[in-house]
Amino acid sequence: MAAAQAAAETAPPAAPFAKVSELVTLPDFLPGLGTLYVDPATLPAGPFLGYDHDGKLSATIYMTPIEDLEGGTAFNDLAVGNDTVTSVDIYYNAGHPGVEKPHVHVVLYHDADAKARLAE
Repeated sequence: MAAAQAAAETAPPAAPFAKVSELVTLPDFLPGLGTLYVDPATLPAGPFLGYDHDGKLSATIYMTPIEDLEGGTAFNDLAVGNDTVTSVDIYYNAGHPGVEKPHVHVVLYHDADAKARLAE
């Protein structure tokens, strides 16, 4: 897998990644996802890079619109923030600033404690 960013292990990642909370009206830290950064050119799918409160890369998140998936859109060769993935969560989201359409969050956690660090 191609890494989304060579120096992305600690926040902030280099350009073209931008802090999501500075692009749209969202909190700096989202419980369950962390402090998010994205290359705006890759929206809506991402990857979004999720950092814990200490600035450590903890997750790569994809936000894939349900209508695109139902319409047959494939999201191929998406980059990852880190090649190590210890677990994956997939769940529905009704929409939020930045990805307003109902979509699926696919969250790749990069170490065994990542999910806990992102929880609050």
